Amino acid sequence: MRAPHHIPTHPHANPDANPQVNPYDELGALDDGPLEGALQRGSERDSEWNPEWGPDSEQGFERGPEEDEPWAPPNHGRSGSNRRRKRGRFAGLPFALKAVCGLVVLAAFLTLADRWALLYAEHRAADTLKDRLKLSAAPEVEIGGFPFLTQVADKRLDTVRLTVPDVAADRVSLARVTATAHDVQLNADGLTAIRGADIPRFDGEVLLSFDDLNRELGASQVTFTGQGRDRVLARGTLPVAGHDLRLRADASLRRDGDRGIATEIGGMRLDIGDLATYRPGTSASEGLHLTRKAAADLAHETRKAKALLAVPSVVRALGVPDSDVREAQRSDSALSRLTGRPAFVQQAMRLNLVDLALEQPELLDRLGFDPALMDALPRLTRPVLADQLSLGFELPKPEQGQLRLRDVRVREDGIQVRIEGSGVSVGGS
Repeated sequence: MRAPHHIPTHPHANPDANPQVNPYDELGALDDGPLEGALQRGSERDSEWNPEWGPDSEQGFERGPEEDEPWAPPNHGRSGSNRRRKRGRFAGLPFALKAVCGLVVLAAFLTLADRWALLYAEHRAADTLKDRLKLSAAPEVEIGGFPFLTQVADKRLDTVRLTVPDVAADRVSLARVTATAHDVQLNADGLTAIRGADIPRFDGEVLLSFDDLNRELGASQVTFTGQGRDRVLARGTLPVAGHDLRLRADASLRRDGDRGIATEIGGMRLDIGDLATYRPGTSASEGLHLTRKAAADLAHETRKAKALLAVPSVVRALGVPDSDVREAQRSDSALSRLTGRPAFVQQAMRLNLVDLALEQPELLDRLGFDPALMDALPRLTRPVLADQLSLGFELPKPEQGQLRLRDVRVREDGIQVRIEGSGVSVGGS
């Protein structure tokens, strides 16, 4: 180690103005023992740094035992020390924390691969079902359970949910068919070699939308709305012989066996303006009858009243004595007394004008009825009208397994049918 040379001072210089530090003062004040210790510490401190190491040496630098900040040689524009600090900080993390970080990254990659395989399988299943079931659109397939790849390896899926829109069923279209299969057994040799599946049990629901029913059955003139749990109201207009007749009907829904839905149409009624009401059927309350307003107006119209009393069947239906009828035909005052009775309006409303048209077709013309309408109404029987408003349908019968109806319920947006089945296979074995 090279000793520093002595720096001379001016003899007349002020020591307080420009003090000079002698590096040997501290050593001179020490005796032999402390001097040797100070020299030894200095030699040890010098040994901590070797100029030949360089800034990128693996030896790096160490903090002195009594120093507040680490000492390092000039960097000369290099960034090796920064890289050493970064590596040093990461290297200082516990091994358990490093293992946890690695497991998290691995789990993220495995989850991403599992989800990709799931989406691929759902897409393939949707295309296959569209072709084999001859559907107009690909269904929605949702495979449940996690993880998916372990289920494929086990050849068993927890749940598979299938949603098929717009399925034709007899005269109507099913707006949506949804089914969930449970414990599906796969016939496969891998993810890309799935030949079919066995479904031990499934459940689901079928929805008949009122919007579809209005379009398909009502021809945009009759609307269906829900009324309670099992009733559907039909309201609108029905064209008959060039006349738009107001239609009112009620449909009651019930199960028909294990796969069918039957509807019982009741309360069928066609209103011909304010003139008459037609109810198809053969009972006394059914047929073509005057409305209360039309019967009351008839009592004040002399010409129409006399024409009505000229028909013997009408006189018998009204229960008027023949002597009163003859007197009413001769005297307007007698006619007013006859038609002014409170019972006359009720009796006139009970007349079946269809029967009257067979005897006196010209009489209905006097009352304001179109002869073409009178010809068309008798052909609009109860079965014909009920068939036009029927909401019944039958589920298709599967080639194997069972398919049953569990419940039928009317909702705000349509008719909901709950189904269940078992022992169904899809695809090859």
